[in-house]
Formats: sequence, C-alpha cells, structure tokens
Amino acid sequence: MDPVTLAVLKGRLEGIADEMDATLFRSAFNPTIAEAHDACHGLYDAATGATLIQGKFGLPIFVGVMAFATKAVIDKFPDAADGDVFIFNDPYLGGTHLSDLRLIRPCFRDGRIFCWLGSVGHWHDVGGAVPGNYNPAATEYFQEGVLIPPVRLYRAGALNQDILDIVLAASRLPDVAYGDLQAHLSALDLGVARLAVLLDEYTPDTVAEALRELQARAATQIRAEIATLPDGTWSQEDFLDNDGRTDEPLRIACDITKQGERLTLDFSRSSPACAGPVNISRATTVASVYVALKHLFPEVAANSGVMDPIEVIVPAGSLLDAERPKPVGGYTETILRIIDVLFSAFARIRPDRACGNAYGTINALSIAGTRADGRRWVLFQFFGGGHGGTPEGDGLSHGNPPIATAIIPPVEVMEAAYPVRYTQWALRPDSGGAGEQRGGLGAVYEIELLEEHAEAFVFAERARFAPKGVLGGGDGAPNHIAYRRDDGWETPPLGSKVVGVQLERGDRIRLESPGGGGRGDPARRDPEAAARDHRLGYVS
Repeated sequence: MDPVTLAVLKGRLEGIADEMDATLFRSAFNPTIAEAHDACHGLYDAATGATLIQGKFGLPIFVGVMAFATKAVIDKFPDAADGDVFIFNDPYLGGTHLSDLRLIRPCFRDGRIFCWLGSVGHWHDVGGAVPGNYNPAATEYFQEGVLIPPVRLYRAGALNQDILDIVLAASRLPDVAYGDLQAHLSALDLGVARLAVLLDEYTPDTVAEALRELQARAATQIRAEIATLPDGTWSQEDFLDNDGRTDEPLRIACDITKQGERLTLDFSRSSPACAGPVNISRATTVASVYVALKHLFPEVAANSGVMDPIEVIVPAGSLLDAERPKPVGGYTETILRIIDVLFSAFARIRPDRACGNAYGTINALSIAGTRADGRRWVLFQFFGGGHGGTPEGDGLSHGNPPIATAIIPPVEVMEAAYPVRYTQWALRPDSGGAGEQRGGLGAVYEIELLEEHAEAFVFAERARFAPKGVLGGGDGAPNHIAYRRDDGWETPPLGSKVVGVQLERGDRIRLESPGGGGRGDPARRDPEAAARDHRLGYVS
C-alpha cells in the first residue's frame, strides 16, 4: 500500500478509537473513568482477536489483555450476529480483575464480521467483601466481586434485560453502574458508525489491507530494534512485599535471552501462586510484556505485530499464571513489578537507555460508608509517585504508573463527590533516589473523614522493597501508609496493605508514595541541579 494512503488510514482508524475514548470519558458516571480515564478502546481481528488499533488515551495494559478477551468471545459465540454486544469481567479469560468490565461488539460488513470493537473500563463496585473491590485479604475471587462470564447483553440489537438485572444487582452502586454501562454502549455505537463511514469511503478490502500492513510493519520494526541488541542472556528479579495474607516476599524473576531478531522472556523462576490477591492470569502477564516493550521501543507501532518475535514463558500455576479461584484483585501491583524487572534487565543490555524504576504501586484506596440519609458511598482512588532518572534528565515527580495513561482525579472532584477533606497533597521531600539524574519525587496525601463513620482499605506495594536505581543511582524512598485515630498514628502490620480500618469523623489516613530510582553516580550530579533541589525543598 502506498505510504500516504496507509498513513491516512492509520490516522482515521486511531481517530475512531480516540473518539470512543472521549465518548466514554465524557459520559461515564464514576470518577475512575470520567476523571481518571481508567478505560480504553480498540479494534480487534475478526478471527483471532489480535489487537489491530488502540486509542492514544486509554490504558495500554487494557489494550493488551483485550486481545485475549476478544478471542474468548470469538470461541464461545461462533454465531455472533450484527447488533450483538457481549459483556464480562472474567479475569481468567483475558481479564485483569473483576472491577474491569469488558464490552465487545462485532462490526459487520457484507454479512460477515469485519472486526471487533472493544470497550473496557474500571467500574466503581462489582460486589465482593470490600467496597471498591480492592480486597487485600482475599483468598478467592468470590471475595473480590461477582464474576460475570462472557454473556450476550444485546442479541441483534435487542437488550437482554435479565443479564442487565444481574449486572446491576452485583453492585453496591447500581445507578453509577447503569450510567457507566450506557457510556460504554454509546462508545461502541459511535465506533460502529465511524467505521461504517470509513469502509464506505475506502472499501473493506483497502482498510483490511492497511490493517495487515500496519501489523507487518510493527513486526518488522520490533525485529529491527531487537537486532541492534547484543546476543546473550540476562537475569533480573525483584519482589512484592507480601500477598496480603502472610508477610513473606514474593519473587518475580525473568531470564531474557536475545538471539538474532528474537527475544525469549522466561518467568519460570517466579514464585508459585499465592494465597492472597497478587496473582495474575497469563493473559495479564503477556499484556505486561507488551506494555514494557512499547516503553522500551517507543517508535514501534502499537498492535499485535509487536509480539511476533517475542516468546513469553510462564509456568502454569505460578504467580503469573494463576487459575481460578485464586484471587487476582491486586493485579496492578504485580504487573508494575514485571515492568520494573524488565526495565532493570534492559538497563544492563543497553546502559545508554537505562532508567531507574518508577514508584511501582498505585496505592489503591477505598473508603466507604453510609450518609445520614442512608445513601451508600464508596470512594475509590489511586495515586501518583516518582519516576526513575532517565538519560535525558531527572525522573518525573508525581507521575502516573508505567502501565497507564490514567489521570489522578482532582481534589475538587473528590471532595465534591465524597464526605472527605484532603488536608495535604504535596510532593514528598527526599523520596527521589540520588543519582546523576535524580529520581522523581513521590507525593504525600492526607485525607480526613467528614462523615460519622467509614471503613478504609489500601492495596499497595513497595513498603518493603524500594524502587531500584540503575548505574549506581540510589533507590527511591519506600511507600509509607499510616492512619490517625485518637491514640495517634498507626501503621499497618503488613506495611502496604490496610484491611477494614474503622474511621470516625476527624480521623485521617496518610499515604506517602515512593519516589523513583536514581540513575548514575550521585557524585557526578551537576552542582547547580543539586543546589536547586535544596532550594526547592526536593532534598532536605
């Protein structure tokens, strides 16, 4: 295909996914989607479910797992018809955790499926033992929420009311869930309409040829990038604090072998599946690798072609290939550690492009209670931290995690929606790892309860094992979580996990997120940069 037509079609197709993102963000009811943009959209292959196109504003990790999710629908519903919409949140069939609802719709052309459209977002509550669904003490997925297998929500354009009733009954906040569902459906409607216009204008054969060419080019690009690396094997490991049940570290290890134009990533030395909710499915592990590779090779096009020369080895029954009913609610913490491990290994393969580890946890906070008029409320929020020092300069302070483009919801929105007051929201001094390029700073968040009573949960990591520096750079400060009651400040026994802390009016919870790891020898830091750090209070 001539490059001009290919570039135009690539832009048009990406624009469809971007517009679907915007539709969901502007229509959803819960702040996690509407404000934080914890969602994504994409186009997927009609036969295999492979990723064809992803939007620029959605979560990259969602795009990776949606290929597995779409394949699960293809396998279960070979009789899919025009106007069908499928919904599910099964994390073992191409999901992440139960909070992430997936809606998948076929786009028909000339009586057959041209491609699939996917819409996924983090819903506010889907049942389970903990409001907001981040249950650090879960030992089965039943304690994390209600699992919905792939089912038809719409059949040939007609709503299946029974399915809708079940989905809404699973949530503590059914009105919010209904609003989010309508936003997903609107995004899918728009995607089908925009794709129809494009197919009318360019013909299905031309658009299909462009999609094949984009995948082929991504595979060619990634092979060319891999070919520039030296042959050999490199091993790297890091640890999770604990599984939320037993205070013992869990290993995530990867042996990377590069030969010619191929990479093999072997996670066989990682810990076996654990009792607590930091297990992940194999689909999530592969999606994490996809995200890491896109960070390491940013010029490569974003589609399934990226994975063509990559072999991922994950032993069955391990922490990274958990089977039901193992809990998987804290998947975010585990995939962040996978990315840290891959970044640290890559720092040894290509020191000139090495970056310190980012803060490595989302500090998922849930506070839930009942208002004076009897209405339930559930605050769910994640938080930022420091990124590692880079070849270009110091790490980003108070950034979002490498798995996401999600935005940290504004204080004003959260205080307007929930009975809380943010008494502190600031950069955390001395949290960035020392280095020629300093690690970015984490942040301090302190939240006061304004209602009579509430219950708080935190699902986090990096309290025991700080983000690592590279090339002689120092580690970032570890995570620190505390809650204040009448008898003073207390810290959780497991460091990064808080389960069911009872808060009364005026009590506070405080999160101090990690900073990023430094890069290079701190003695080589520019004296003017060091003086500026002191002047601005970044370093005490």
